[in-house]
Amino acid sequence: MNLLHMKYAVEVSKTKSISRAAENLYMGQPNLSRAIKELEESLGITIFDRNSKGIEVTEEGEEFLQYAHRILNQVDEIEAIYRGGKKQKQQFSVCAPHATYIAKAFSQMIKATDHDNPLEFFYKEADAIEAINNVSVGEYDIGVVRFQTTFEQYYKQHFEFKNLAYEDIFTFSPVLFVSKESPLASKESITLEDLQDYIEVLHEDPYIPAPASSTSVRAVASPQMKKRIYIFERCSQYTLLKDVPDSFVLSSPVSQSILDEHNLVQKNVVGSAEYKDVLIYRKNYNLSSLDNSFIAHVKSMCEQLF
Repeated sequence: MNLLHMKYAVEVSKTKSISRAAENLYMGQPNLSRAIKELEESLGITIFDRNSKGIEVTEEGEEFLQYAHRILNQVDEIEAIYRGGKKQKQQFSVCAPHATYIAKAFSQMIKATDHDNPLEFFYKEADAIEAINNVSVGEYDIGVVRFQTTFEQYYKQHFEFKNLAYEDIFTFSPVLFVSKESPLASKESITLEDLQDYIEVLHEDPYIPAPASSTSVRAVASPQMKKRIYIFERCSQYTLLKDVPDSFVLSSPVSQSILDEHNLVQKNVVGSAEYKDVLIYRKNYNLSSLDNSFIAHVKSMCEQLF
């Protein structure tokens, strides 16, 4: 086994395709397939299951890839420190839900970071399943996962299955976001029944992990809502709400400045489900000073908004 073969396996796991990985690595597909086979034979495990659906990572492969990511990251850090006397690069990576308060915490963390030294930060908005998978294999160091508390047992089982540590950030009931032009904007009290004739703009993960499994199942949607649009980017959601007055979003609260910027109002909804945001990271991962800074800013934003 060598570092190059390890790098090949990581690239295949990212792309889920031998051909795409070969293109990214600027090598021939047969050579890459041969290298992966040699790696598997040297380790005595099967890293990738090749079937009609393409490439899937095996359970043994997931464990190996966790180690591979950490080793390659450590090699990069060593090279950054000692190559040419360069200063150590500040590195940070997080997967998070589509939450304005978390994005704000990220920008506040950057403001508080030493800008005189090299830095490389990654912030990816992702659904819960994607965040769990990205953190478990080491593509991202930490993540924030959002889920309905109804499904908490399934997520905790999945965290254990993926060898992830987790801790609660906060629990909340979603608030309603609508255009100031919406008929709902002037209502004093709003229930879920009031929303059934409106268009729900969704951005939370529609899937939950199956118990003790690496697969997922679709969550049961609220029966009241008959019209839905799934959008996975915050600005598009805000544009929809502003331009389509009979649409709405249920999500975590935002600041008044965000509401004013997009001509929106936020209101409490009677009977809405309870949600939880949870921090995750690998059990054998030590939180860095940047990780702790980000977490502190997230908790600070929670205190300001909630």
